[in-house]
Amino acid sequence: MSKKEKKINDEMSAQEVLNDEPMAPKEESQEPRAESQESPESEIDALKARIAELEDKNLRMMAEFDNYRRRTNKEKLDLMATAGERIFTEMLPLVDDFERALAAIDDEGVRLIYNKFIAFLDKNDVHAIETEGVDFNTDEHEAVTTFAAGEEKKGKVIDCTQKGYKLGEKVIRFAKVVVGD
Repeated sequence: MSKKEKKINDEMSAQEVLNDEPMAPKEESQEPRAESQESPESEIDALKARIAELEDKNLRMMAEFDNYRRRTNKEKLDLMATAGERIFTEMLPLVDDFERALAAIDDEGVRLIYNKFIAFLDKNDVHAIETEGVDFNTDEHEAVTTFAAGEEKKGKVIDCTQKGYKLGEKVIRFAKVVVGD
């Protein structure tokens, strides 16, 4: 059945449903019509092109989904690795207070608690950022001020006003430092 015959049958069925009476088929014009059908070879070529297009689209969608899956898995791993970041960040002022207490008084009990606290942080991969005599690094240090210290200390950390810390490789608090100028 050709497309035109199918369309006529569909129109007739729709009309019967609406009117509850059969519709007479439309008369075709008596004029000779030109065949607009494509040759079988061109239809095959068109279908092959369509198949290639759909295969390409499918491949791209699979690649996009694979990238999405990898990205979300990486985000989950990063989230798990730094899940305690907020807790450790809020603990850092306690470390600062312990260090100030140790500087003010030399009490063995305070030192013992401080050492256990530092061991706990080390166990959880929280480490202090190195600041003594190293080159200033904007990825780890925050310059509070500069100080004229001569040519040999230009661009180097002279003093640390607040320790910085890393959780794994991620900086959770920048070290506040004085830089030589």
